[in-house]
Amino acid sequence: MAVELKVPQSGESITEVQIGEWRKAEGDYVEVDEVLVEIETDKAAIELPAPSSGILKKILKKNGEEAAVGDVIGMLEEGEAPAEDSKPAEKAEKAEKTEKAPPEKSEAPKQEKSEKPAKTAEKPAKAAEKTAKPETEQRVMPAAQRILSQAGVDASEVEGTGPGGRVLKEDAQRAADEAQAAPKPASKPAAPADEAPSAPPEPSDEPGREEEVVPMTPMRKAIARNLVYAQQNAALLTTFNEIDMSAVMEMRSHFKDAFLKKHGVKLGFMSFFVKASVEALKAIPAVNARIDGNHIVYRKYNDIGIAVGGGRGLVVPILRNAERMSFAEIEATIADFGERAQKNKIDLSELQGGTFTISNGGIYGSMLSTPIVNAPQSGILGMHNIQQRAVVADDGQIVARPMMYIALTYDHRLVDGREAVTFLRHIKEVLERPERLLLEI
Repeated sequence: MAVELKVPQSGESITEVQIGEWRKAEGDYVEVDEVLVEIETDKAAIELPAPSSGILKKILKKNGEEAAVGDVIGMLEEGEAPAEDSKPAEKAEKAEKTEKAPPEKSEAPKQEKSEKPAKTAEKPAKAAEKTAKPETEQRVMPAAQRILSQAGVDASEVEGTGPGGRVLKEDAQRAADEAQAAPKPASKPAAPADEAPSAPPEPSDEPGREEEVVPMTPMRKAIARNLVYAQQNAALLTTFNEIDMSAVMEMRSHFKDAFLKKHGVKLGFMSFFVKASVEALKAIPAVNARIDGNHIVYRKYNDIGIAVGGGRGLVVPILRNAERMSFAEIEATIADFGERAQKNKIDLSELQGGTFTISNGGIYGSMLSTPIVNAPQSGILGMHNIQQRAVVADDGQIVARPMMYIALTYDHRLVDGREAVTFLRHIKEVLERPERLLLEI
């Protein structure tokens, strides 16, 4: 029996995916639960296992092609593994059939060809009906409809992120804010940055100036869309400070062997910064808050996102309730995130949410940067590389110390400059005297 291989539901907000690498070729035998193909979403890569044992008969969507949730991308013929010794006999039977096939087909070839177009002509009509239905069946939640009516925005122009494309209150508020902030154009506005062009650009094949054109992955599209949205819909400002890392480096050097022996994981700098950020977020709760319409939502928990470079782009998995985690738990979780990010094995649930983000550009050698807030969060901390720099000590002597620049980018609509400066100073004071973490002061 033929089994349809369909794109699975990967999350409420995910409607389109990109087909990744097929692990099996047409004609290959697969066992039940054996991975057939990788499917890339705008958040992570997932694997589609075989629903039953059988032979992969047909691949309908190839690597790089886009598909919607529920689309059929392949066909699997159920059955047991073919016996090795029976294969030559099967090939001989196929060869005999192909030899006998010409006289059988010569009876009425013209009639068969004339019937096929009539059947295939029905498919475009059905496809057109399917594509037309989502537009007419768009569902707008009551609270969202009220916001759109007040703002004078047509619901059909709003992209819904809820289940089945429903337009939620957040979608309506975002559209209303954009309509209010955007000036009325004198001419037709340019297409959004994440809109796919009608045709891919033609690469240059001029000798010495060759180009390669590849489609953007769903994850890269999502990154681009989110960063542009954050830049256009928040009042972003960055404040800087610097930290003398001598005390942290001394403590780390002194206890790293004992820490590794007891917990089975290396003691890094990230756990110190997570702990320091938790204390700073407690002191300045506005940095841990978010704006929802005309309200401010203060979170009394700390879900801290850690920016990790993955195989297909930057991902930000979340340390849930970081305020409850020990140094060892933080280091073990981050190490696990880093390993699975390289293999595109991060679960979607681990990327959703977050109240604050830490990005460590120092591992790549960055001296200074202005990170962009991960909306709808209100702040992101940027770490940078540690360099020996000349500083003036307390006794007035000029000495060389391991120094790190840190940056806090924040939404100025919610966080004042005084609060941002105080937040960074709190992190600086805690890390220059790390024993304060034990005393929680």
